[in-house]
Amino acid sequence: MSDPQLAASPVTRAEVCVVAVAECFRGDGEIVANPIGTIPMIAGRVARASFEPDLMVTDGEAALVAGNEAFAWPDGKVVEYYNPYRSMFDVVWSGRRHVVMGATQIDPWGNQNFAAIGADYRSPKTQLIGFRGAPGNTVNHPTSYWVVNHSPRVFVEEVDVVTGVGWNRAEAAGPAAFEFFDVRRVVTNLAVLDFGGEGHRMRLISVHPGVTIQEVLDATGFELAQADPVGESRLPTPDELRLIREIIDPDGLRRAELPD
Repeated sequence: MSDPQLAASPVTRAEVCVVAVAECFRGDGEIVANPIGTIPMIAGRVARASFEPDLMVTDGEAALVAGNEAFAWPDGKVVEYYNPYRSMFDVVWSGRRHVVMGATQIDPWGNQNFAAIGADYRSPKTQLIGFRGAPGNTVNHPTSYWVVNHSPRVFVEEVDVVTGVGWNRAEAAGPAAFEFFDVRRVVTNLAVLDFGGEGHRMRLISVHPGVTIQEVLDATGFELAQADPVGESRLPTPDELRLIREIIDPDGLRRAELPD
């Protein structure tokens, strides 16, 4: 039974971001949704429980799991399929995965960096997590990004290190990199962006409720293309809000990643 007090409380920015990330998976069908991070993990389960029932969702480790509870492990986790590294590589190379990654830096064409900060990779100013699977992700299957802090330090004219490949580099590399290339969306704490600008340049498509277009432009370190018109990111439906608050994230872990 739904909690009337929960249902009546105002929609938070974190909940708007959850459904904005969930929308990244709309139309994907029967593929592996691999959302990395708290809000993306909640979002993947919201998408499956509402408008993309055929999605397969990882537990963040080595299994594909049933049920909508994002943080039920180990109690309540129903394993649909054990998915060790060798199986995940088969999924990645066949293009049957949509990953949502983070980005320490991202440029106008979607080139992403979470390896290191500094012009000299051999002696970086800041060492980050490394390349991980970002190059293979971006040239083999759909990729989107979740950025919790939209700022000019993240949205830069040129990334220090290219880990995830962007539209311009993939096209320049030729068919081997571009044939299956599909970097789709960037969702941030302020807005939703795609790559529908000229030459696949990043484009602002919606701002979250309470955010102005100028705030997003000011928080971006390069000239941003804009949809005509720029919309407002949608609110969760009542059913999605119930899923988020009562089933998928009753402990409110979304607020730890993006406070109200």
